[in-house]
Amino acid sequence: MRIPGRPAALLASAAALAALCGCTVQPAGADGKRGLPVQVELPGSPGPGAARSSPVPGVTRTAPAGTPAAPPSAAPAVPAPPVLWSRGDTGPAVRELQARLRQVAWLAVGPTGSYDGPTERAVKGFQGKRGLPRTGATDSVTWQRLVAMTRPPGRGELYPGAARPAAAADPRCLTGRVLCISKTSRTLRWMVDGRTLSTMAVRFGAQYTPTREGVFTVYWKSRHHVSTLYHSPMPYAMFFSGGQAVHYSYDFAARGYAGGSHGCVNVRDETAIARLFAQVRIGDKVVVSW
Repeated sequence: MRIPGRPAALLASAAALAALCGCTVQPAGADGKRGLPVQVELPGSPGPGAARSSPVPGVTRTAPAGTPAAPPSAAPAVPAPPVLWSRGDTGPAVRELQARLRQVAWLAVGPTGSYDGPTERAVKGFQGKRGLPRTGATDSVTWQRLVAMTRPPGRGELYPGAARPAAAADPRCLTGRVLCISKTSRTLRWMVDGRTLSTMAVRFGAQYTPTREGVFTVYWKSRHHVSTLYHSPMPYAMFFSGGQAVHYSYDFAARGYAGGSHGCVNVRDETAIARLFAQVRIGDKVVVSW
């Protein structure tokens, strides 16, 4: 028994459902047949034409439109070049570094063999000029750039003026704790029981204010001393004979052996004398000899 109007009502219901769910009826193909009758678009699903996930091996699945892209993987960190020398280091390699810095006019004072404040500032300036990190420490990259711009320094550059290797220790320096000072090589050895712990370049008094020679003892230490006679700073002063002392000299650091003291033993390596000042005790022996 046919119910009048029923097919029409069914078709109307189907059309309403399709409109509600976002369905589309597929058009007829070339053979006049229709494809799948209905393509259902559920809420939140990709629209027509969007790539679908596929379980078929070898088929690339495309994420729906609007899906946030995965963050790019971080690039591996580049390790910093190894540090070869930095402030406080001493030795022949540091002396060569200083000589090469002098060749390119970054260091004004002669090589001391001790990586001090002026050396650190010179390295920092060299690094900044060439776009390298201004650390003040000599790493492998900084050293390679410096070597490429300079030549191997000769002995005269490594030991300019009278800054020569230390002379053999005076026999009076071979026992106890001794500041063993040689006017021949213009060097100071800090020795304990015959063993040299450190060596540094020194200069002495001028012609009319000579440094006394002989055996003395350290009788007073003054870290921030200023001369009451000449009104000049004498940092890290270790007095051994009247007003004569071993101390750091800004003038010696700036002008080298072009000048002289009023009888004191001048040191131009601030890092080295700061370390020495901390080790020397009242009563330690001082030997000044040719």
